Amino acid sequence: MPENQKSFRSVATRLPAQDLMRARRWYAEKLGLEPVEERPGGLRYRIGEGEFSIFTSAGSSPGTFTQLAFTVDDIHATAALLRSRGLELLDYDSPPLVTVDGIARVEGNYPSKGIAELGCWFLDSEGNMIGVGQSLT
Repeated sequence: MPENQKSFRSVATRLPAQDLMRARRWYAEKLGLEPVEERPGGLRYRIGEGEFSIFTSAGSSPGTFTQLAFTVDDIHATAALLRSRGLELLDYDSPPLVTVDGIARVEGNYPSKGIAELGCWFLDSEGNMIGVGQSLT
């Protein structure tokens, strides 16, 4: 690790919510996630070695870019589960990003992660864009 990065211990994502309780219900119902910790105006979630927080904010996301991404082993099974919970996957038809049944194949990947990635995207209750990806080797 470069010398200037040795002082960083971890990294986490922060997502804005105009209605924190609505967001909490959405993450529980749609993704099956419960916060590991709470504080006034904030919820902290942990997945594996990563974490993200949702915080009360007067601002909102434009929902035009991925703000949080989950890695899964089987994107087709995950997409089916998300749909069964009432979630709508976003569709894209702007080559090179084209979805088929809500899932896109993204060519190229970081060398340590394989040759390509399958991905799908959706919006949470607060308009934040969430991605799900599966690396292809």
